[in-house]
Amino acid sequence: MATIFSRIIAGEIPSYRIAEDEEHYAFLDINPYQLGHTLVVPKREVDYYYDLTDEELARLMAFSKRVARAIQEATHCRKVATLVLGLEVPHAHVHLIPINSEGDVAHGPLATKPTDEEMARIASEIASCIK
Repeated sequence: MATIFSRIIAGEIPSYRIAEDEEHYAFLDINPYQLGHTLVVPKREVDYYYDLTDEELARLMAFSKRVARAIQEATHCRKVATLVLGLEVPHAHVHLIPINSEGDVAHGPLATKPTDEEMARIASEIASCIK
C-alpha cells in the first residue's frame, strides 16, 4: 500500500507543492512548526532515511538545499533547520523549518494552524524563490 507521501506525490491527496524534480517532491507540512515548514521526500518509497543509497541521499540533500534557500528568501528567517525524524510516516523525508531561534522547533507544531490562504500564499512565495 502506498504511503501518504506517495499518494500526495501522485496527486491523490492535495498538497501545497513547493518544488519537484524527477526524484523529489517538496510540499508544505500541514502541521507546521513555523509558517513555511516544508517536507522534502524522495519519490521512491523508502521507509528509513539511511536506507537511501549514498547517491540518493546526496541528491536529496542537494534538492533540499535549493528548497531551504528559497524558504529563507521567502520567509526572511535567520536559518532553516533540517530535521530527520522518520517515525511519523514510513517514507524517508526531511523537515525544513524556517527559524529565528532554537525555540522555533522546540515546542512542536504551531498552536494555531495557518489558514488555507496563508498556506497557499507562503507556498507560492517559496516556490517563486526556487533557483
